[in-house]
Amino acid sequence: MAMWLKYGVNEDGILICIEDINRGKTLLKCPYCNGELTAKKGKVKEHHFAHNDQTCRPIANREFPTLPLYDNFNVQLSGKDLAQLKLLWKEYGVKNYPISSYLVTPGLIKAGMLRKNVYLTPPEYEFTDLGKIPVGALELTLFNDVQSPLLLKKLLKVELAFNHAKYKNAPDLAYRFTDLKLYRAQLKRILSSSLYFLEIETNIGIIYKIGVTQRPVIKRVAEVKIDLLAHYSSVAVKVLGTWEHRGNIELYFKHRYRDFNYPIGSLTEYYKFNTEDVKIVLCNLQQMQPKILSLDEIDILEENTSLIQVAV
Repeated sequence: MAMWLKYGVNEDGILICIEDINRGKTLLKCPYCNGELTAKKGKVKEHHFAHNDQTCRPIANREFPTLPLYDNFNVQLSGKDLAQLKLLWKEYGVKNYPISSYLVTPGLIKAGMLRKNVYLTPPEYEFTDLGKIPVGALELTLFNDVQSPLLLKKLLKVELAFNHAKYKNAPDLAYRFTDLKLYRAQLKRILSSSLYFLEIETNIGIIYKIGVTQRPVIKRVAEVKIDLLAHYSSVAVKVLGTWEHRGNIELYFKHRYRDFNYPIGSLTEYYKFNTEDVKIVLCNLQQMQPKILSLDEIDILEENTSLIQVAV
């Protein structure tokens, strides 16, 4: 699974996300080695930072922490297991049919993709909520239920690794501290973002847009209108909903509804739904309960500096 460096450090020591700067050489430094970075923002690979000189060990070895189930939904399955999972979903999951044990690979069981239904004789298998994520079949509200504990579990794991290194005064203490800052920065970004869903009436039909913003949605709507007026003679935008602290959902939405994606030039977050499909999509979004922040999440949003002070 590819992992890319998405954050660089500015002259004030603040982590800056790749999405917040222009492509090309930057004044930002690698958070691990302080090397100079270039922002790679092409159309094929994910946007990421690359070292101007030799790539440092944590980045080369892909050791830095990333958010679980955020920008990759393959749950670290092998290519063979992923292909089998997709086949099983197409043949059995969609129809809610039980899956015979001879079709199930050990990798899918170990990864928690399938579970045994003991009420059937002989016992057969069915998809778990986690197993529905790689095929984009899990509803958004249930996706939150699966991902949220994993996000906090990973935070705890990164914190424990840092505290252990600090206690032992380990050689990799600086790396562990950077891991912690990076993970908190990623969490803060999704928690401080609101998800929005727009209906856009153009002169040739209706399209829809999913997105996230850390600003008032009305400001984002004005930008969307300007973007689209380069492609349509008339554009009217209606906000169908906003969901605070739900920046984690945008990429899974794109994964789940990828078959409805409707690129407009270089704009990629637009969708074409028929009347019935958009009712289902909107219902799926509206079923998400308001996000209740944990104490750890509140701490991250408030940028509590106690960790930094302790480390320094």
